Amino acid sequence: MLVQYVLKTDVQLIVQEKGLTTDDVWDQIYRGPKASLRPIHEKVMSAIYQFGDFEIAPKKGYVSLRRKRRFAMLGPATNTRFELGINIKDLDTDERLIEQPAGSMCNYKVCLTEPEQVDETVVIRVRIAYEKAG
Repeated sequence: MLVQYVLKTDVQLIVQEKGLTTDDVWDQIYRGPKASLRPIHEKVMSAIYQFGDFEIAPKKGYVSLRRKRRFAMLGPATNTRFELGINIKDLDTDERLIEQPAGSMCNYKVCLTEPEQVDETVVIRVRIAYEKAG
């Protein structure tokens, strides 16, 4: 943590120092060509807020969500693709749920390109991860 503070590599420390809000960080993540992905982010977060309490840990290019441990990560992967990482084991994969290699920050990811893709299946999978993380 000290190294991150000195090198300013942890956005959460920078947020605290500058008095930024989470929305300020999201504005920085979703600027320019990635701005079109913000509605996907907002739809995912709107669903997750209904689960209960959790911590939002903004990073440089994404947001990590934690309870006792991380349960999800979300942010733009490219200018046209949003990624939702889900940290849970033993989910049944399909064409949208992509299993990640061992040692990855999340066990699965879902690639989204429009808010309508944030459906009940996606929300249920994140909720399972949320419940097991806490």
